[in-house]
Amino acid sequence: LIETFTGHTNVVRSIDYASLNGEQYLCSGSKDKTVCVWNVKTRQLLKCFQGHSTRVYCAKFSPYHYYNHHRSVICSSSGDKIIRFWDFDIDKEFQTLNGHNKGIIPLQFSRFSGGRYLCSGSFDKKIRLWDVETSKSLHVFKGHENTVWCLDISSLQSNSNDKSNNVGVIGGNGYTICSGSNDKTIRIWDIETTKQFNVFKGHTDYVMSVKYGSNELLNTILSGSHDKSVRLWDIRTSKQTHVFKEHTNAVYCVEYLPFRNNNINNILNSNVICSGSEDNTIRFWDIRITRKFYEVKGDEEDRGIRCIEFVALKNGERNFNHFSKILSFFNQNETKVNILCEIKKECSKF
Repeated sequence: LIETFTGHTNVVRSIDYASLNGEQYLCSGSKDKTVCVWNVKTRQLLKCFQGHSTRVYCAKFSPYHYYNHHRSVICSSSGDKIIRFWDFDIDKEFQTLNGHNKGIIPLQFSRFSGGRYLCSGSFDKKIRLWDVETSKSLHVFKGHENTVWCLDISSLQSNSNDKSNNVGVIGGNGYTICSGSNDKTIRIWDIETTKQFNVFKGHTDYVMSVKYGSNELLNTILSGSHDKSVRLWDIRTSKQTHVFKEHTNAVYCVEYLPFRNNNINNILNSNVICSGSEDNTIRFWDIRITRKFYEVKGDEEDRGIRCIEFVALKNGERNFNHFSKILSFFNQNETKVNILCEIKKECSKF
C-alpha cells in the first residue's frame, strides 16, 4: 500500500482518472452524496462538490468538455435521477441532464466524436444516450427486465466502412453499447437503430461490470457478477468462452490489462485480465489456462474492492513497464477512501 486518500465520509462507489493540463487527477463518487477530485502527485483533495441529494453512483471526467472547451469537468450520476456536470476549475455545477425516472447508476462517454455522447443506465431498467453538447436525450434503449448496473460503449468496430469519426455522427459506424443488469443478462445494442441484437446468458446473479475488449481481444466482452464469477464472451459467436470462479464473494469490477508498447507487454495484453471483488482481492487471470496466477490483497481494514483504474506513472522516464494500479475500496465501517497503488516492477511476476 503506497498511499491512502482520505476525505469521503461514507462508501466510495466510483473512481476515475484523467491527465489534464499536465496534471494527474482522480475523481470519486460516494454514498456521502459528494463528488471529490484529487491531485495524484500531491495527494491533495482539491474539491468536494455537494449538490446531489442522495448517494453518488458514478463519477467520470468529461473528455468532451476538455478537448472541445478546455474545461476540467466531472460528470456524476446519483439516486436523485439527475446527471450533473461540475467544473472544478471554477468550483461550480453548470449543466444537468434529466430523463430517467429512477436513480442513475453507470455512466460512459463515447470513444468517438470527442466524447460528445454520454450513455447512462438506471434503476428504471432503461439506457439513455445523451448529446452532451445540447443536453438532449437522443435514444432510449429498452429491454432489460431489471436495474441496469453497468455499461460500456464500443470502440470503432473492425467491420466499419466509415472511419471518419466526425463530430455529430452517432450511428452507421458499427458502434454498440453493452450493458449488464440485475436480470442476470448482458445485452448488446446498436447505437444507430437502438435495437438489441444480442443477449448473453450464463451469469446466475446480478451482472455488476462489463467491458469491451480491444486490440487482440476486440471481439470480446468481459463481465463480473454477484455470482462470484468472471466471464469472457465472444461477440461473434454469442458464446461464453471462459469462466473464472476462484473469487469467494461478489465481483464488482473487471478490466483488461492495458499494458502494451513492447513484445512482453503485448503478450500480457493478449492474455491477461483482472477483477476486483468484495472478497478484498484483485485477481489476475490468464485466459490461456483459465485460472488465477497473481493476486493482490486489500488492506486488512477494508471490506472489498469496488473499482479499478490503471494509471501510467509520471516519473520522467519513458518506461512503459511501470504502471500503478489505482483501486478504490468498498468499506462499510471505515469513513475514508482507500487508494491502493502497486507498481508493476518485474514482468516475471506475471
